[in-house]
Amino acid sequence: MTSPASGASAPIAFIDLAAQRARIGRRVDDAVQAVLASCRFINGPEVTEFEQKLAAFAGAKYAVSCSSGTDALALLLMAWGVKAGDAVFCPAFTFCATAEVVPWVGATPVFVDVKEDTFNMDPESLEQAIQVAIEQGLDPRVVIPVDLFGQPADYDAILPIAEKYGLKVLCDTAQGFGGTWNNRRTGSIGDATATSFFPAKPLGAYGDGGAILTDNEELVTILKSLREHGQGVDKYQNVRIGMTARLDTIQAAVLLEKLAIFEDEIAAREKVARRYSDLLKDVAGVPVVDPRATSVWAQYTIKLAPGVRDGLAEKLKAEGVPTAVYYRLPMHLQPAYRHYPSAGAILPVCEALAEEVISLPMHAYLDEATQDRIVDAVKRALAA
Repeated sequence: MTSPASGASAPIAFIDLAAQRARIGRRVDDAVQAVLASCRFINGPEVTEFEQKLAAFAGAKYAVSCSSGTDALALLLMAWGVKAGDAVFCPAFTFCATAEVVPWVGATPVFVDVKEDTFNMDPESLEQAIQVAIEQGLDPRVVIPVDLFGQPADYDAILPIAEKYGLKVLCDTAQGFGGTWNNRRTGSIGDATATSFFPAKPLGAYGDGGAILTDNEELVTILKSLREHGQGVDKYQNVRIGMTARLDTIQAAVLLEKLAIFEDEIAAREKVARRYSDLLKDVAGVPVVDPRATSVWAQYTIKLAPGVRDGLAEKLKAEGVPTAVYYRLPMHLQPAYRHYPSAGAILPVCEALAEEVISLPMHAYLDEATQDRIVDAVKRALAA
């Protein structure tokens, strides 16, 4: 372990994209230069190649790339004809994009509580939320489990509920792509999966990007039309109302190089996370990974007693150790969403976690010396 004096060292990166670039920067530069030379900036061959390799990695038949993880979610709701009067079930402890797309198509998000251990959607709360929707005259259509912080949701419990009520299962693996549930990669579970390539994600581009994965060929045809203005035989025939939601060729080229090292990075993230947990388990609530799952550790998030978190963050900041809080205000309490229905008058776990969680620096290139510095700082702050 390092000494307290090391707190005066240079600030630590929360997610060190520069370290990854040091490893593959030349390859990425060459890939981008090839696109620049070809001048095929939209729908270049790298897009098709990336979609094929992404699908193969996930164990899905098809991948449809798009402009962002948010658009991936929206495209699926559009493709399934979700509309006014329909209910879409979302965990309340997630980023706003999961629920944001639901009102876009006129439907109603219904918020669900999460589990205390994994922070993912609580199946019992989902059942309650479905009953609330039915009582309000809504038609239950879609459930969107979120693979929060890198860990897949409890699909063994969620999929039977979806089958019972005839729900489509849209897996939001923006944070969890590359994780597994019962040895199946995220991207090969449910009716379809949406993911994000925002730069901070475990598999991130150098700008915005996203993808949909599915085994449904007919759905793929609709999605490809929707992402290109609802085109038919060509872009001047419009057979449905669509949008502009393409992944550009430069981002596909970058992602191809990052996908090539993704397995290595997942293993490195697991090593970092295990070491964090070993070193912090006596002073904080460390993450719990379901034994049926593996996580890609998009974030490493600990739980503290209420009232402790903000003081810890300030002390760590003074030592050059950054932190982040996901999420200070659950979705069902957000001003833009609090008029929508929820599984109950309160969602107790979501509301408790919002006061208790804090995330520490996490990436595949976090060396042990830097990690020791972070752990030392956390222990000193909590002991003070």
